[in-house]
Amino acid sequence: MSVGRICIREVDVIGPDESARVAASRMHARKVGTLIVVDQSMTPVGLVTDRDLTIRVLAEGKDAHRTTVRQIMSAAPSTVQEDTSIEDALAIMRSGTFRRLPVVDEDDQLVGILSLDDILELLAEEFSEIGWLLKQEEPGSLGERWQSGVGPEA
Repeated sequence: MSVGRICIREVDVIGPDESARVAASRMHARKVGTLIVVDQSMTPVGLVTDRDLTIRVLAEGKDAHRTTVRQIMSAAPSTVQEDTSIEDALAIMRSGTFRRLPVVDEDDQLVGILSLDDILELLAEEFSEIGWLLKQEEPGSLGERWQSGVGPEA
């Protein structure tokens, strides 16, 4: 399955020259912890998180009205394209310890965001379907043995 099938299309964005205060207000209003930082052509140039605001602004005593998103964002984020497989996206997440990846089109313009939670939700749905299928098996089949605690090797 491709990233484009499960990514969230409504993405909260901010420009790099906006203030940290604007970023915090937007996160609060939208109830999100991450904003994708985009340039004028909607190409992702960074990510800013609520943790960035806490560590790089509040903890350092910076003025949130004068500190720009560019100063606190994680620049040059890893991205995936819509046709990237879920497995490949997970590998990218693992390699960089990312919980979210911007999804871009062939012109590198932002079209969505993929989060680890989106992938976990997909897996939960698939496991639920597998469980339902196992319950539908004939008596004495793998499904029944599995439910009774006897593994597939019995």
